[in-house]
Amino acid sequence: MSPRPWSANLDMYRRVPTDLLEGTKRGSILSVMAIVTMTVLFLLETKAFFGVRLAAEMTLDSNDDAQIRINFNITMMDMKCEYATIDIKSDLGTHQNITQHVNKLQIDAEGVRQRYMSRNRHQTDIAMSDPTVTATIDQLHEDGVDAVDLDERTINYAKKTQEYLFVDFFASWCSHCRDLAPTWEVLAEVMDSAAEESLDKKIEGEAHKYSDEDYNEAKKVELPVMVGKVDCVNHATVCQQEGIMAYPTLRMFVDGQKYADYNGHRTVIEMVHWLSAIETKHKSEKGTENKIDSTVHDIAHEFTLDEKPEEKEWAEKIKKHRHMFSATNNWNDDDHPGCQLSGFLNVDRSPGNFHIIARSKSKVFDPRVTNVSHEVHHLSFGMPRPADFAKKNAGEVPPHFVESTQAMNGNVYVTKNLHEAHHHYLKVITTNVDVPLAYPRNNNKQFTTAYQILPSSQLSLFPEDTVPEAKFAYDLSPIAISYKKTYMNWYDYVTKLMAIVGGTFTIVGLLESGIHAATSKKNR
Repeated sequence: MSPRPWSANLDMYRRVPTDLLEGTKRGSILSVMAIVTMTVLFLLETKAFFGVRLAAEMTLDSNDDAQIRINFNITMMDMKCEYATIDIKSDLGTHQNITQHVNKLQIDAEGVRQRYMSRNRHQTDIAMSDPTVTATIDQLHEDGVDAVDLDERTINYAKKTQEYLFVDFFASWCSHCRDLAPTWEVLAEVMDSAAEESLDKKIEGEAHKYSDEDYNEAKKVELPVMVGKVDCVNHATVCQQEGIMAYPTLRMFVDGQKYADYNGHRTVIEMVHWLSAIETKHKSEKGTENKIDSTVHDIAHEFTLDEKPEEKEWAEKIKKHRHMFSATNNWNDDDHPGCQLSGFLNVDRSPGNFHIIARSKSKVFDPRVTNVSHEVHHLSFGMPRPADFAKKNAGEVPPHFVESTQAMNGNVYVTKNLHEAHHHYLKVITTNVDVPLAYPRNNNKQFTTAYQILPSSQLSLFPEDTVPEAKFAYDLSPIAISYKKTYMNWYDYVTKLMAIVGGTFTIVGLLESGIHAATSKKNR
């Protein structure tokens, strides 16, 4: 008999005769448990095989873009749109009053948007003073002061007794105010002489400190206008009550109420035109015509008041342009509008900041009353996402990914004390997400780029002579995070299925053997 070949001896699946096998109830129960276990594991592995996993990888940021886009929508709660200015500062330079891609929307004191919406244009240059006025303020004062000095005790009385009151709120340290002073004094002389002309039929041709053209323009004003001035350094209470934020502020009062602020060219002719237009509009609203007789009576009465000591003193001092008055504190919501700034900025990919500050080419702001309280409606970096991005890509981006790219949305920052402002520090992390068309692609990059933000904010104190600003400082992290979609390989899937079968049979077999040995020993 020839020996059996070696292949016949290699048999890992030798059969046990059926007669030697014995079925048991315990074996049936364990078999059902094994089948259920394998079925559940099969289903879970199959789901994992067809599913997607996100794998995070940290690498050095290799983005070679020269700039990065900042999208913003921020409301300044107590700042006029005409003053709200956005500046950018980075290691590569400073850019002031950014206007491109920036919109401003005026907000009233109740938080309601005004209908007028405008682009943030460059602020218009205006004439700071009248070039035809060559005399200095000291020379103009040699024959008396015509612009009335007002203080805490006089401004209310002036409002009550003067139908039209035009006031220059200034600060002695303000360069624009010093430039305007001679022009303002000449305007006061023009108004006084025009009033005298209309009342006393003053002989024309008398020498004046102003041009004939100025004089003739002033005569067009139908009612006399008192021209006054308030030094906000010496009378800070008055200016705070009036809500003066910048110097000089040229404010017109009609019938004792604020009517309008003048923001045009600071020349005598331009201001006279404006005053004439204001008076014409006011008289048309009242439905009355110019009544010289009543005007003469009113002014004559002002110069002859003698009923009370304080009124008599007022009548005397009005001739010298000095007055008496006691003021009360009032907050007028209309003097504190807000401004919603929205748009986007293209900034250098280097550490820097953008800040919102009150600035004007024609005014100097008082740091004591500059309020930069603000609300961040939206702030993000990179190209904007579709509104339904999170819904469409659920499961393909990390949880709370969208929230991390706009972490400051909805935050409100209110300053309650003077010389304070909130500063925000943003750590910007470049994040690559493998989601097609989630963002516009640049240069056919493999990944879609987004930017996660790690914000921190603090309340900063400013020196008393520095105008507060709302600052948003940003710094790009050198480390980038890449999220890739990964899938299970088919051979891994097959291997796991085989492991499930073999492992289940092995574990159940060991369990059955253990139970059998325990019961057999007990039966003995």
